[in-house]
Amino acid sequence: MKTLISVIVPLYNEEEVIGESYRRLTQVMSSMEEDYELIFVNDGSRDKTFDLARGIQEKDPHVVLVDFSRNFGHQMAVSAGLEQARGDAVVIIDADLQDPPELIPKMVEMWRGGAEVVYGKRASRQGETAFKKLTAFCYYRVLDALSGWKIPKDTGDFRLMDRKVADVLRSMPEHNRFLRGMVSWLGFRQVPLEFVREERFAGTTKYPLKKMLKLASDGIVSFSGKPFGIMRVLGGLLLAAGLVDLLALLIAHAVTGASGGWPYVIAAVLAVGGANLLALGICGVYFERMYDELKGRPLYIVRQVLRSEGPDGQTRT
Repeated sequence: MKTLISVIVPLYNEEEVIGESYRRLTQVMSSMEEDYELIFVNDGSRDKTFDLARGIQEKDPHVVLVDFSRNFGHQMAVSAGLEQARGDAVVIIDADLQDPPELIPKMVEMWRGGAEVVYGKRASRQGETAFKKLTAFCYYRVLDALSGWKIPKDTGDFRLMDRKVADVLRSMPEHNRFLRGMVSWLGFRQVPLEFVREERFAGTTKYPLKKMLKLASDGIVSFSGKPFGIMRVLGGLLLAAGLVDLLALLIAHAVTGASGGWPYVIAAVLAVGGANLLALGICGVYFERMYDELKGRPLYIVRQVLRSEGPDGQTRT
C-alpha cells in the first residue's frame, strides 16, 4: 500500500524560482512509488508568487495552496504547512533550491529504515559570502555552547519527519518558534543526511541580517537560560571588583592619608551600572517572550486554503 508524503514549501517573494522549484519537486516526487502532496504556503508575498502558485494549484491536484493574510515569517509558514499536511511523512524544504529536492527519496528510504527524523546536514555551502559562512559557523557553535539541549550544528529546517513527530510538533503552541531546535528537543530517532548546499537558483535571500539576528535570538532564548547564569557570574565578579577597589581606597587613605582615587570609584560605578543595564536587557528579552505567549494571539492568519479533492479535480476553499 502506498504511503502519502507531504512536502511543505514556504513562499515569500519567490516569483523567480517557484516554477523551477515546482518542476524539480514534481519530477522527484512522481518518480517515487508514493502518493504525495505539495503544500505551498504563501507568506504574504508582494510579487506575483501567489498568482503563479494559484495557477499551478489549479492545474495539479497534488498541490495545496495556503495563503496568509500578511507576512508572518518563515517559521510560521512551515507551521501552517504542518497543520494542512496529511502525509505519513512530512518533508520541509525551501523554494530557493539550495536544499536539493533530489535528496527526498534518500530521506524516505532512511525513514523506511527506521529513522523518525532525517535532517539535512550541510557539509559545505556554495554561493554564500564569506561573512554569511563565518557568522553561520560562529552562531551554531555559540548556540551549542549556550543551549540546554543538543541541537545539531550546520542544519536548517530541511528535513523529513514521521507523522507522529509532526503531530507532536504541531501541538507545541509557542509563538517565537525555532523549529530545528523544537524538533531536536522532541527526541525520537533522528539521523543526519549530509549534503552540499547549493547556490540559490534565482532571486535574493529572504533572510537578511535583521531576520537572521531574530532567528538567532529565538534559538538562544528558546533553548537556553544560560544568559541569566552568565549575568549572575558577571554581576558577582563586578561586585567583588568594586569591593576590592573600595577596600584598596580605604587602606590607601589610612596609610597615606590620601583622599584621591575618585576616578577609580567612578569607573567601578559605571562598570556595575553597565552590568546592571545589560542584565536587565537580557531579562527583558525573556519577559517579552513571556508577554507574547500570555497574549494568546494566533500564530498566523490564513486568508484561504485551496485544495483539489477527489477525481473530479474540483477546487475547494
